[in-house]
Amino acid sequence: MDEKEYGQLNFSLPHDIIKLPSKGHFYKSKKSSVKVGYLTAADEDIISSAVNNNNFLYQLLRNKIYEPDLKVEELLEGDIQTILIFLRNSSFGPEYTVTMTDPATGKQFTHTFVMDSLDFKKTEHQPDENGFYTTVLPRTNKSVKIKPLTFGEKQEIQVMVDKYPSGMVAPQTLWTFTKQISEVDGNSDKGFITEFIRTMPILDSKHLRRFIDSNEPGLDLTIQANAPSGENVSSRITFGVEFFRPFFGI
Repeated sequence: MDEKEYGQLNFSLPHDIIKLPSKGHFYKSKKSSVKVGYLTAADEDIISSAVNNNNFLYQLLRNKIYEPDLKVEELLEGDIQTILIFLRNSSFGPEYTVTMTDPATGKQFTHTFVMDSLDFKKTEHQPDENGFYTTVLPRTNKSVKIKPLTFGEKQEIQVMVDKYPSGMVAPQTLWTFTKQISEVDGNSDKGFITEFIRTMPILDSKHLRRFIDSNEPGLDLTIQANAPSGENVSSRITFGVEFFRPFFGI
């Protein structure tokens, strides 16, 4: 793709500076904040005609991130979510209405949440200078260096899953860990790592998923509400076409 097609080159357009939950630790540029433009009438066309969420988000973010040395594909999910919330808040306001179910009665109710109150997740571990965490597996006792997936890597895996022969189970776990793990007990050989992943006990693979989920930087997207019955109900903010849906009648 021609670099000139990227909205990232529109430095003169109105924009704001957005702090990233990752603090730039996972990027070559080490950018802890990015310039992000405001939604325009042209972006309204992208949103209102969206069919595939991944393509819609990619095109929208590519147009709105004004950084020549940090592409959408390189971003972590938490940073992307932060940018999407800024785009929505700066154009339509911070109120977000969700439909929830009262566990006591089974009836649905709506709750309006103000997204300005969202804060960064609290994480226990910090990555090294190359963006990798180190954790010890509970079953094999191996020390593993692992990183979160980027937006581009998640897209690549989804494409491979979609192209996998019908009726067969795609090795999605293997593909995911192959992109995430850089070392096992100091061994960085790709063949060795792949074979280790193939034979890794489920207890260890669950540990790695939970570890990344707990420590990957991002926003705490949990919504808490009191149902009409008085019981507490939890939900999460989700992203995609529906995130902007109330404003475009789609």
